[in-house]
Amino acid sequence: MTTTAVDAAIVGGGVIGLASAWRLTQRGLRVAVIDPNPAHAATHAAAGMLAPVSEVTYGETALLEFAMASLARYPDFVADLEHSTGMTVGLRRDGTLVVATDAGDREMLAELHAFQTRLGLTATMLGSRECRELEPTLAPEVRCGLLVATDHSVDNRKLAAALQAAIYADPASEVVLDQVTSILVEDGHATGISLASGAEVRADWVVLAAGPWSNAIAGVPDDARPPVRPVKGEILRLHGHPPLPAPTRSVRALVNGSDMYVVPRADGEIVVGATVQDAGFDTTVRVGAVRELLRDARTVLPVIDEYRLVETTAALRPGSPDNAPMIGKTSVDGLVVATGHYRNGILLAPVTADLVAAAMTATDTESDRALLDLVSPRRFAKAVTA
Repeated sequence: MTTTAVDAAIVGGGVIGLASAWRLTQRGLRVAVIDPNPAHAATHAAAGMLAPVSEVTYGETALLEFAMASLARYPDFVADLEHSTGMTVGLRRDGTLVVATDAGDREMLAELHAFQTRLGLTATMLGSRECRELEPTLAPEVRCGLLVATDHSVDNRKLAAALQAAIYADPASEVVLDQVTSILVEDGHATGISLASGAEVRADWVVLAAGPWSNAIAGVPDDARPPVRPVKGEILRLHGHPPLPAPTRSVRALVNGSDMYVVPRADGEIVVGATVQDAGFDTTVRVGAVRELLRDARTVLPVIDEYRLVETTAALRPGSPDNAPMIGKTSVDGLVVATGHYRNGILLAPVTADLVAAAMTATDTESDRALLDLVSPRRFAKAVTA
């Protein structure tokens, strides 16, 4: 049996695990990220929206505070990563336009704007003509819109590739292409992980960042096991060739009460998504989902009829009981959780990575501790015993 020793073993190579690993390497820790297929699953399928204001939801103001904190860190996070690797990650700061296509959708959009205003968020209501002046590809059926200048997007695949490159560039750290079979816990302390190959990685810290699979890994005591579930999302990628007109910013739309979005890329690709379905660990793409996404997208942007459908994907997001992530230390000494990010893994990567690194290196500030309290994995255990 082969045994490797590191300071931190990261279980899961999605954007959360990769970002956390990178921040830890910057603190001088030797890190191993363990995943048989890193930078795939939900990280690969995502659209890369950074849109806490346009996605704000009733009853989730704590999540909004956390998401806004992460969005504020994004420019420096990206600048640091791009400088470290020489790679670009496609951060677009053009804002997001949310549009409505009928009277009922317009009423829902007005309610969203009123809610945003009560929360002190900034968004600008636009008429139909103003929307089409901003985005000429919009259909005449668009009734009104809501411009959120602070909501952006990033190319999630380029982001994940840059994070992997940053980790590979550290000679003391590595990405291990293997499957974690169990967390090793001795006398109440996490001491490493065992792998499907029979090898072990011994570590002072273990970070459980395996998305919806985080609660199924053996060895974790019940009181430290994060209550995550898989939430299926289907997403499409279209491409204009030869170059076709495209929106210049992310466009979210309410279409007969349904929510969809279109996210453009610099290379002419647009990402259309996404469905939300509790379907266990099923990752098949439903014909009906493709039809509905294309129908709603062309209602808002008729030009997509000329685009090529180049990819359909279904991936599993890690949902939590309150839709907020679980980040921080657990009842097991040396075991840190970073999962439950639901639809916001790309958005929440900077703040999650910072908090994981701060908690593990005893460098957390008062602000960090306040954020960690919002997303403590122990909040569900408290609710059960109260």
